[in-house]
Amino acid sequence: MLKKTALCLGLLLVAAFPCIAGAATPINSAGYYKNIKLCGKVKIVDSFPDIKVKVVDSFPNLKVKVVQSFPNNIGEWQFVEYGEDFRVQFVDSFPDIKIKYVSSFPGVAK
Repeated sequence: MLKKTALCLGLLLVAAFPCIAGAATPINSAGYYKNIKLCGKVKIVDSFPDIKVKVVDSFPNLKVKVVQSFPNNIGEWQFVEYGEDFRVQFVDSFPDIKIKYVSSFPGVAK
């Protein structure tokens, strides 16, 4: 009886794991992180960022395409010195979000 219970519990956890992993992403499906729409003009700062960002090659939360103008879609970022929509600090550990630079198809990673 104990083996059957343990087996059922194990199968339940394995079946539930993808749901748990998907819910853990800090970016919602609309492309917002804590009420910040992840597109627009972005200023890089060394302190007091709105978002701490780590650049990765795999398993990003957001795919970012750097554009020179009209950063209107989620994942399109235009780096600026002033007039920013939000500020980011690039970090190696404890990021709020992880990004991967892409040349096409920016947006929330699935």
